[in-house]
Amino acid sequence: MSSTPARQFALQGAAVILVLSLAWPYYGWTAEAMPWRQTSLLIGAVALALATISRQPWWWRLIHALFMPAIWATYTLAIPPGWFLLGFVLLLLVYRGALSGQVPLYLSNRETVAALDELIGKEECERIVDLGAGVGSTMIPLADRWPDKHFTGAENAPLTWLAGLVLGIGRPNLHWRWEDLWQMPLADYDLVYAFLSPVPMPKLWEKARAEMRPGSLFVSNSFPVPGTAPDFVIDVACTPPRPLYCYRI
Repeated sequence: MSSTPARQFALQGAAVILVLSLAWPYYGWTAEAMPWRQTSLLIGAVALALATISRQPWWWRLIHALFMPAIWATYTLAIPPGWFLLGFVLLLLVYRGALSGQVPLYLSNRETVAALDELIGKEECERIVDLGAGVGSTMIPLADRWPDKHFTGAENAPLTWLAGLVLGIGRPNLHWRWEDLWQMPLADYDLVYAFLSPVPMPKLWEKARAEMRPGSLFVSNSFPVPGTAPDFVIDVACTPPRPLYCYRI
């Protein structure tokens, strides 16, 4: 099942309809008040089951499980609407990519950084860029490991960009850019790394082929380019598996 917003609303709606189609007739027949707390928890459990069956990513499963109980809790606690506005603004500042381009915030783990470290050494790359660099979990340790090479992080979510900028202070070989990945020029880099989502991969591959130099390397964490076989795949020893799909331009 796709992770598009329309599909997610449909999945949550199916859980609501399934539970209420059973609960309403029962409580109407018995003339009892609907126990909304239990009902919201049951809707969350059914939505979680549907999300699991349809192989949704873990964060969507969590959202589906908590969505209806959160609505019940919000109504019960009478939370002032200003808090929701604040929460939305904070989400926008951190997860701007997820809202605008279906690119959630992923943080590369240490095993992935070690695999990239080895790849950079083998390829003798001099200039490396991370598209959607988050808080610098990839570029900062690599910049420390290779002080003679040049690393660039491109991030367009304000708070995550600011966090990466602060964490990367003191590394002259690290350039931290507040930049939309679609506006980021790629011609100067020997290795372009991305940990995004399946949605932008076809368009990003077209951009890479159009801008990157022959012989340079495009590396996608976890998400292959649809319809294009990678030149090689690096199996990263971690759980869950996060293979690196490597494409030679």
